[in-house]
Amino acid sequence: MRSDSLKTPFQYEKIPIDKTDADNKKKAKNMKATLKGIWDYLSVEKGKLFLVILMVMFSSGLSLLGPFMVGMAIDEFIVTGEAAGLGIVLIWLIVVYLFHSLSIFLQSFWMIGIAQNTVYSLRKDLFKQFHRLPISYFDKRQHGELMSRLTNDIDNVNNTLNSSVIQIFSSVLTLIGTIAVMLYLSPILTAVTMSVIPAMYFSMKWITSRTGPLYKLQQKKLGEVNGYVEEIVSGQHVVKTYSQEDKVIGEFEQRNDELKKTGFWAQTIAGFVPKIMNMLNFLSFGLIALIGGILVIVSDSQLVTVGIIVIFTEFARQFTRPLNELSNQFNLLLSAIAGAERVFSVMDEPQEELDEADTVEISTTKGNIKFDHVRFGYEDTAILKDISFEAKPGQTVAFVGHTGAGKTTIINLISRFYNYDGGRILLDGIELKRIKRSNLRKHMAFVLQDAFLFHGTIRENIRYGRLDATDEEVENAARDANAHEFIINLPDGYETMLDQDGSGISQGQKQLLTISRALLAEPAILILDEATSNIDTITELKIQDALTRLMKGRTSFVIAHRLNTIQEADMIIMLEHGQIIEKGSHDELIQQQGKYFNLYKGQLQ
Repeated sequence: MRSDSLKTPFQYEKIPIDKTDADNKKKAKNMKATLKGIWDYLSVEKGKLFLVILMVMFSSGLSLLGPFMVGMAIDEFIVTGEAAGLGIVLIWLIVVYLFHSLSIFLQSFWMIGIAQNTVYSLRKDLFKQFHRLPISYFDKRQHGELMSRLTNDIDNVNNTLNSSVIQIFSSVLTLIGTIAVMLYLSPILTAVTMSVIPAMYFSMKWITSRTGPLYKLQQKKLGEVNGYVEEIVSGQHVVKTYSQEDKVIGEFEQRNDELKKTGFWAQTIAGFVPKIMNMLNFLSFGLIALIGGILVIVSDSQLVTVGIIVIFTEFARQFTRPLNELSNQFNLLLSAIAGAERVFSVMDEPQEELDEADTVEISTTKGNIKFDHVRFGYEDTAILKDISFEAKPGQTVAFVGHTGAGKTTIINLISRFYNYDGGRILLDGIELKRIKRSNLRKHMAFVLQDAFLFHGTIRENIRYGRLDATDEEVENAARDANAHEFIINLPDGYETMLDQDGSGISQGQKQLLTISRALLAEPAILILDEATSNIDTITELKIQDALTRLMKGRTSFVIAHRLNTIQEADMIIMLEHGQIIEKGSHDELIQQQGKYFNLYKGQLQ
């Protein structure tokens, strides 16, 4: 497929462009399904995940063993005044905390690798999905908003995987282990420690019920801001031409303000979590010290010892810490799920229709294209109605008509960006639906009104037409396109680096490069969309000369806006409301003195 077609320039004349978040209506809100989708990517690293879980279990056990050893040492050595053996206990305590630190390092190291590989695969699959989606998907969405899914949303998932997975496993295991050991040591103090759980539960429920929707809205607003920025940066020339800087700045400030407010409330409400947890921590410490001290005095160390109180004060922190971490990670998880939902919503979009089972590949084509009573519509709107014509090999067919007449839709059907609903389109007698899309497009080239160039050198941009072309073939194509002269006058010649918008060269020069690219591709079928509009007269003559050379011997389809550029076409087709109303050569249509004649006469005035 040619590079210009990748820009998806052709759109339905009557397709409504939804400027709202169209995906929001389709977005899956099933958290379980989203988590399963993430797990499908994570599960590729099952071996490393097992090691991470093993290290999490190891570190959780050691985190419980350390305070337990301290408490026992207090009761056996400090309270009793017996120092023998205390040194060995301290050495073992150092070993415990060293291995605890090592296990934390290893689990973090392995989890970072898992997260990076997962995000790599997710981003790769999403980018592949972009190239499998039909043209209509991109026609109805802001490109910047889609870019946000590939960058911001996936980064959000990445950040959460790096931190949240380990924290969740660790917190759950630590919580279970802490409760088990506390029950073994003192059911009474365990009940005291757990008395703060109801307050924690209702606090977290209140917070997460608000942060979940806010995080989703924040991701949506961020996508809208990115989409608007991409749109305005791409259209900066139009903005300045019409002096609309204040307008677009105001609109950006509005979107940016909405994002700020959403982010402010999401972060503010989520920020209540550590404050509430700290307050409950202090309350728990106080209750343990008070009730534990009373039990030591009343029961004379039969129910509770000083060492057990020390253990419980540490375990109370370990008990509330995993709850605190689970609450914090749940908020981050909600944010990641919001991003993952947006990613998976694209992944779940229907791909471009697969080639039919009996499709064939053609090595060469004469370029004979025949429309036989072709019908096409979008949803409930008929776009083309009973279109019939034939372009014989080497002929030039031009389409004229007002906006919405169906010109670009015909081109979309020829290149199979869309499938026709009825009738037949034949290429050399083979129905188009029986030819593989990728194979069909290899025999086509596009020269469009808005020349599209990639970031790269001039040589690379021309070679995009045929990647195995030699440097000599690239330069010969540029000569045939009348581009060689201006290229060699550039400081770096063919190695001149271009940005995507081709800054540094004129619109006409960019058009000459796209013609060079098309010439290098040696297509049998050529599609032109008024390639000489908005270009100075001298450059237009060069382009017309290059196009004449390019079109020679090739079946060419021209979308015409200026009728003086198509007078030499073999056939001119006048379209109106998706129907052919006149058809013939320029002279024949002039003699008919119909609508083409009136349109041509109007352009001469």
